[in-house]
Amino acid sequence: MMGFGLASKALAAAVLYASAAIADVDPIVIKGSKFFYKTNGTEFFIQGVAYQQDFSSNGTISGTNNYKDPLADPTSCTRDIPLLQQLKTNTIRVYAVDPTKDHDQCMSMLQDAGIYVVMDLGEPATSINRDSPEWDLTLYNRYTSVVDTFQKYNNLLGFFAGNEVSNAPNNTIASAFVKAAVRDTKAYIAQKKYRTIGVGYATNDDDTRTELADYFNCGPQQNAIDFWGYNIYSWCGHSSYTSSKYDVRTEEFSTYSVPAFFAEYGCITPPRLFTEVGALFGSKMTPVWSGGIVYMYFEEANNYGLVTIGSDNKATKRPDFSTYSSQIASVTPSGVSMGSYNPTNSPQACPSVNGTWEAEDTLPPTPNAQLCGCMVANLTCVAKPSISDDAVEATFNYLCDPKHGDNCGGITPNATLGKYGAYSMCNATERLSWAMNEFYFNEKAHNPADTQPCNFNGNATTQTPKLANNCKALVSQAGAAGTGTVTSAPTGTGSAGGAATTSKKSAAGANTVPKFDFGLLQLAIYVVTAGLVGAGMVLL
Repeated sequence: MMGFGLASKALAAAVLYASAAIADVDPIVIKGSKFFYKTNGTEFFIQGVAYQQDFSSNGTISGTNNYKDPLADPTSCTRDIPLLQQLKTNTIRVYAVDPTKDHDQCMSMLQDAGIYVVMDLGEPATSINRDSPEWDLTLYNRYTSVVDTFQKYNNLLGFFAGNEVSNAPNNTIASAFVKAAVRDTKAYIAQKKYRTIGVGYATNDDDTRTELADYFNCGPQQNAIDFWGYNIYSWCGHSSYTSSKYDVRTEEFSTYSVPAFFAEYGCITPPRLFTEVGALFGSKMTPVWSGGIVYMYFEEANNYGLVTIGSDNKATKRPDFSTYSSQIASVTPSGVSMGSYNPTNSPQACPSVNGTWEAEDTLPPTPNAQLCGCMVANLTCVAKPSISDDAVEATFNYLCDPKHGDNCGGITPNATLGKYGAYSMCNATERLSWAMNEFYFNEKAHNPADTQPCNFNGNATTQTPKLANNCKALVSQAGAAGTGTVTSAPTGTGSAGGAATTSKKSAAGANTVPKFDFGLLQLAIYVVTAGLVGAGMVLL
């Protein structure tokens, strides 16, 4: 095994930066089901490595954001990029980035090395949770902030709106919220007039793989994914094209209308031979698949690493590094030219809601801060800003119990029916204010004996409704019951009489109201170098 010290890393960095004449990398574009270099039209196959330490992004939510942004650490980038180049890497995948940090140095070094980046939009504490999915203002702001930060880099290949969020039939509801994130991220990129950047999704290899692939590809294409990532670990040890079911998966995706690639691969069942590399980049699979990303660069507790980082911050190659290196060095994937390629595949049909698939293709509403602010300004009974998380939970439990009235229709999403309250994407405090206000007027009309219908243990207060002129159309579209469809696009900011508010309180989604433990079933019933690194690409 070989160690890389600071001196050698500094030398490698100097070599990289000495190539000042190296032009900006050619952006990768999508045509049909393939990636291409934009300028020369050569087909692009991902020869990638997952690159992030101490991170797991699998559709669950962590309470903290204690992760290391690998693209904001020039020292580590300087250390690792020469090793990635030894592996013929032309793409890395990162799972979480901090959009407030400076990424120029790492992205520049990667660009000079001919390495592109595909990244996930979420982070541990701010992503779509399979157990209580939602698509709200907090998530929208997180996702779009990542877009704003990274859109300027030509070696950004694309974004993942989620990773393995739905992984079983009983949580496929979550896919509606991820697809809404795809839709709104694509719309945001277009609205901001950024260059065209693909937005995709990465799935695991489970029994819902076909429905998932169809769902994210079906329907209006402005709502659909631009590429599909497949995390697959079925080729283990001395496997084969047929034993691993690679032949079956390849046939399944032969009619897919957007690029599909292995977003993670590399089974660790010993011996770890990486013989799937020859198949993935061979003649049977390259007509369908656009390469893959081996998991992963850093050695951690799961033993998938190609490199160990010591306490001295030196990188040491593990045996798997050499094994993978020899396999990837032996492949020269063969592709078509963009000019001669005429796509014929069409989007898939949407899966029907049944016992194994729960998400209808009507998607949750786009988060709209102005609409939420307008709604709250137009209420009489609202939650106090000082309300605690526990009080939010308890009050939602009370108000959204059907025996206390129809208070939550305007804030409740139901992905199975494809019906969403117009305000279901607002934050928890805003949604609670809606429910409080509904209860307040119901009580005044039907229970005059209740002399404090807007009290809620001191957590609510009354106000004089104010509806600014620029709020009237929005609130009218939402309707008096809050169940209408708002067609006005979000402005991204609030306004007088409709100012956006924020809340630290988290909330559940899916087929439930925004709260913590009111059961899903209850609410469902209630709501019914494009040069060196790219040189292995051969035109036919």
